[in-house]
Amino acid sequence: MLDSDIPFWPVSWSDPFGERQSKPRSRGLTMVIDKGLGLNTFQDLMELAAPYIDIYKLGFGTSTLYPAGVLYQKVALAKALDLHIMPGGTLFEIAIRHSSPEAYMARLLDLGFNAVEISDGTFPLSDDMRRRAIAAAADAGLTVYTEFGKKAAHFRAERDDLLRTLEQDVRAGASYVIVEARESGTVGVFDCEGMVDHAFVQEIAQAAGDLACRLIWEAPHKEQQVALIRTLGCDVNLGNVAYTDILAVETLRRGLRADTAALLEGRRIAP
Repeated sequence: MLDSDIPFWPVSWSDPFGERQSKPRSRGLTMVIDKGLGLNTFQDLMELAAPYIDIYKLGFGTSTLYPAGVLYQKVALAKALDLHIMPGGTLFEIAIRHSSPEAYMARLLDLGFNAVEISDGTFPLSDDMRRRAIAAAADAGLTVYTEFGKKAAHFRAERDDLLRTLEQDVRAGASYVIVEARESGTVGVFDCEGMVDHAFVQEIAQAAGDLACRLIWEAPHKEQQVALIRTLGCDVNLGNVAYTDILAVETLRRGLRADTAALLEGRRIAP
């Protein structure tokens, strides 16, 4: 029997890069999207993968379809394991068409959420309303994740708009800005085939300076995750990771998978 005080694997095996922060992390965040996991599956997932998840998003408007008991239990368990948990930004967009940002934030608190996603991917949001929503969330004590981008198939991120949004949202009280890619991974910094614009991503990261660490890049597919890690490093913040891919993404970050392991030898891997 193994002594519980002795690491199960040598650190040099489990983290060859030797750079991975433990939670709570300030870099290398992984945001998982949940499209409707049952409670038993969710509990199993948390037992296995909670150390490798930072943000847990109940996608779109799925939160409204949960039995109350299931929702409360999922939220409570996520928080107990030091995760930020929030509904998808689409629910925010729908809710404020019928109510106010303040009422929405109050309802999230009632349900136990500790974070919120503020977006305008489907419905337009004025700068004033965006700032109001961020302020309302921050005043409520929620960790604020805003989103940059549209869900339309033709949307491509533009440098000045992204940098302006990043600066304004952080100044207003947002902790991070998520760069939209959708679950398809075909908008934002990706083309219609899901290929990343490496030069653009590098340009944004350089131009953002100290705020670059506040960007979360949605990357639902393995090739996109690999591309962003190769371009920005193992501690890039990644979003819209499928629950089935959490450990796979963590191996990419640590150099435990062939796609990134070669970086241990100091060799540059061409995009």
